Amino acid sequence: MSRTVTMLADTLGFMSGGGHFWVYLNWALGLQGTGCTVHWLDSAPDGLDTPTLHARTAVLRGRLAAQGFSGPVALVGWTLPDPDIPPPPGCIGFGEVAAASDLLVNFTYAMPDAVLHRFRRTALIDIDPGLTQHWIASAQMTVPPHHLYFSTGETVGRSDHIPDDSLSWLYTPPCVALDAWPVLAPPPQAPFTTVSGWYADEWITDASHPEGYYCNDKRSGFLPFLDLPGHTPVPLELALNLGTAADTEGPALRAQGWRVRLSSEVSSTPADYRGYIQASRGEFSAAKPSCVAFQNAWISDRTLCYLASGRPAVVRHTGPSRFLPGDLGLLRFHTLHEAAAMLDAVAADWPRHSAAARALAAEHFDATRVAHRLLEQALD
Repeated sequence: MSRTVTMLADTLGFMSGGGHFWVYLNWALGLQGTGCTVHWLDSAPDGLDTPTLHARTAVLRGRLAAQGFSGPVALVGWTLPDPDIPPPPGCIGFGEVAAASDLLVNFTYAMPDAVLHRFRRTALIDIDPGLTQHWIASAQMTVPPHHLYFSTGETVGRSDHIPDDSLSWLYTPPCVALDAWPVLAPPPQAPFTTVSGWYADEWITDASHPEGYYCNDKRSGFLPFLDLPGHTPVPLELALNLGTAADTEGPALRAQGWRVRLSSEVSSTPADYRGYIQASRGEFSAAKPSCVAFQNAWISDRTLCYLASGRPAVVRHTGPSRFLPGDLGLLRFHTLHEAAAMLDAVAADWPRHSAAARALAAEHFDATRVAHRLLEQALD
């Protein structure tokens, strides 16, 4: 029996984030690969005039078509008084989408009940494991009722490090659409890279921390490893959203041996983001401090794009896992010296690590297989 699934994304407010777009697109392509009819539902940002909204929607539809997504696109004004906004040219109405859908797959946390109730069944996917549970348990966030709750954190609901928010979380791996991320040979002397934000005004209360709280941005996660270029000959490059700090933070990082690019220049579209990853030799990245504190066994959707492309990843250890390896294809470090040794090991045997990276993505994170398992749980 054919199913119709609506996937709620949130891209129209951040059109320059190619990696942000792929968070949703990998899932959409996976759902499409199961044989479902998939609706792409995007939220209309507050305060956007109609011509700008229509122009952004046209860009969105073009990007989706270019990457092989063939389903209809709709908008919902779920932060507006009336969610049934007039559909832009080429789109269908929210009411039509809601009435036709067997399931809403929701990646946002604040959609109001009045909108959720338009769908027969709803499934929330938590892409901030540990943080989501912390925010709910500490009453910093309220999640409206869904039929099912999925988390991409492998240890959510099983670890004392993650607060109990009284919701019954099911685990789903994050995913990557393998066909969209083919293995291509990297250019000679390509660096290990990552694409990331840097500063963020996000603070986590933590009674075990000496100050009772900590800053939860990517810069804080990288601080213990800023000397890394001096400990390995492997070239390292960061593509960062530095904002107003570009003129100070960029030179400071370069002085420590990092290559630095602006993410807006190398990854502002989905195609550019993929091209940047596939022009890399692998990924090196730290994680936000919360991922380490919560021990959520988190792996970034960005890292999955590297792995699927045959790019080994050396990333921060975020907790015990039932299937994430430690020494082949994906290597997870605790200390600066471990990180340097792992980079050297990957560089010394890159073909074997490259093949293992792709194999890991195919075995555990194939978007079609992940989506199929989620639909079995949500609809059968």
